[in-house]
Amino acid sequence: MAIPDFQTIMLPLLRFMGDGKDHSIHEAVDKLAEDFSLSVQDLNEMLPSGKQTTFYNRVGWARTYLSKSGLLEISRRSFYRITERGRIVLKDNPSKIDMRFLQQFPEFVDFRESQRKPSVGREEPEPIGGRTPEEILEDAFQEIRDDLAADLLENVKNCSPAFFERLVVELLVKMGYGGSRKEAARAVGQVGDGGIDGIIDEDRLGLDAIYIQAKRWDNVVGRPEIQKFVGALMGKRARKGIFITTSNFSPEAISYVSGIDFKVVLIDGKRLADLMIDYDIGITEVTSYKLQRIDSDFFSNS
Repeated sequence: MAIPDFQTIMLPLLRFMGDGKDHSIHEAVDKLAEDFSLSVQDLNEMLPSGKQTTFYNRVGWARTYLSKSGLLEISRRSFYRITERGRIVLKDNPSKIDMRFLQQFPEFVDFRESQRKPSVGREEPEPIGGRTPEEILEDAFQEIRDDLAADLLENVKNCSPAFFERLVVELLVKMGYGGSRKEAARAVGQVGDGGIDGIIDEDRLGLDAIYIQAKRWDNVVGRPEIQKFVGALMGKRARKGIFITTSNFSPEAISYVSGIDFKVVLIDGKRLADLMIDYDIGITEVTSYKLQRIDSDFFSNS
């Protein structure tokens, strides 16, 4: 089944805690994963940041809201247990527990009001689609990043071939290839024959060379173009290459690369833009937000 949203998790989590024992979030995640019949693929699904699994994050937020409502409490470091109020709620056998249900508890209302003050006369909306605040934040961040990547790629497509070549050099140097920027600039652009646009060292010591093909194209790069590039590698007795384009690769080109002995990396326009963002090429920071959590180790001796 699909991963349940954090509100759906609330009641099963409270029932799990209903035995009155101390439980960690990891114990809850394991038991609830079994109750919801989640697959290994479900359990491995990550948030966009890649820092935490989606299910663990949702169980964590369900626990947070139950705690802020006085249904759970911290028993010791990183462990929680059910409260007397939580036992009463379970005894009433509710059909579900969600944000609206928790509105009956003053502590929860105070917590929500401290998070955000809704406009006068307007009811505070429910979380969108049952997503946690962290998921909403990460989805918004991803949307902004996708828009930036699209704008970035459009600018790259409008630049000159010489500028595009310099951009490729700048990116590869930032990624750790080619030694200094000056050394990389001398290496790239000196070959220009046999389907090779440039050469760059794999490391600062020059132990191995990577051959580059960089095409500022709008049309899809097909298998024939990749075969020519591989043929050029063979002519140079090279084993590694990078083919970079502002467009896309055909399925046949991608399939061909996966079945050859040469190590050829294909970087399409979308991946190029993502790498430029990751390595701060052609962009500038507007603002930043730091997401923080409690450091349990800090309180270990309390």
